Amino acid sequence: MKLTTKHVVAIGIGAALYGVLSAVSLPIGPNTSLRIAVTLLTIFGALFGPLVGFLVGFIGHALNDTMMYGGVWWSWVMLSAMIGFSMGFIRLDKSFDPEHGILNKKHIVKLYICAVIGMILAGLAAYIGDVFFYGEPANKVWIQILIATASNFVVTAGLGIPAVIMLAKRKGKHRNLTAQ
Repeated sequence: MKLTTKHVVAIGIGAALYGVLSAVSLPIGPNTSLRIAVTLLTIFGALFGPLVGFLVGFIGHALNDTMMYGGVWWSWVMLSAMIGFSMGFIRLDKSFDPEHGILNKKHIVKLYICAVIGMILAGLAAYIGDVFFYGEPANKVWIQILIATASNFVVTAGLGIPAVIMLAKRKGKHRNLTAQ
């Protein structure tokens, strides 16, 4: 994938929004919170592809960690990056074109499959980083990952994917308009 100006702008806007919006969170477990910002990973990944989704999650999460905690916990940065990356897999389907209102039931199913793949990859990234690089206790990390995976999937399935559907429908309503 070639990065265009549009992609670079999307990364900047997405990462900034993700970094700031991640400050709005609901603690739900040990060092784990529900973040509606995960919605942005779905939107930016699906609209712009895996690389943009990855970078929005990576840069945005690192930005939030720096602002909120003064340091970066890289394994969880990778968790966000992997969710954005995986949501971008839908762009491999050339018939998926939400910018022109082209999104059907097959695409919606694929988005949910991408979400499941993303949650698995994200959990593995966080586990490997926490246990093998940071030396965290595996039992504690599994609990954190299970809670984070459940909350991230709820946000992705309940907000992110419906947002992509609504964006595509909105674009589809306007695609047959012509100037008089």
